[in-house]
Amino acid sequence: MDFSAFFEQIWLARAVILKGLGVTISISFLSIVIGSLLGVLVGLALVYGNRVLRFVVRAYVDFIRGTPVLVLVLASYYVLSTIGIELGPFQAGVLALAVFCSSHVGEIVRGGLQAIPTGQTEAAKAIGLTFGQTFAYVLWPQALRQFLPAWVNTSAEMVKASTLLSVIGVAELLLRTQEIISRNFMSLQFYFLAGFLYFVINYGIERFGKYVERKTAVPS
Repeated sequence: MDFSAFFEQIWLARAVILKGLGVTISISFLSIVIGSLLGVLVGLALVYGNRVLRFVVRAYVDFIRGTPVLVLVLASYYVLSTIGIELGPFQAGVLALAVFCSSHVGEIVRGGLQAIPTGQTEAAKAIGLTFGQTFAYVLWPQALRQFLPAWVNTSAEMVKASTLLSVIGVAELLLRTQEIISRNFMSLQFYFLAGFLYFVINYGIERFGKYVERKTAVPS
């Protein structure tokens, strides 16, 4: 392998690589944040909603989790336009990934909340806490510590799923890498570089999860 030629090509394509990396980070960040916020609402509805709300939200979660991400991406871009909702490739991609993320986060939140012994809620009521106070100070901190690892895994999956957005023309990292390869034919080298950059993004998410985990840990 001619490393000098490889590094020369990286330098020549640095602007393209950075643009693709920026798009991937933006899409991943927005889909994780929006999907996590929606997922919290979904999880709360599954645990505390009435029977009708739980049925509707459960159907939503099961349908979305059972649908391939690529189908959601194509539906967000092509199907929504047929009913008058015009979204650009970037917006459609973020919507699809956020919806998919919300279904998984909703299940994670539901599991975390339901894993807390009911005695915790009863003890909070006994000392006069309202439901809002009980949730904020008793239930949520405990659930957060339980579902953080699963949330990190889901967030990493969203980063990897962002590669699918190239099918609707989003110029994310993978599509930019393929464009570079079409000019210099260094397939192995540039796919390895792309894989390394995806690893760096996911490693950053993992470290953020560890940081939050340390901050929310119960002192021994």
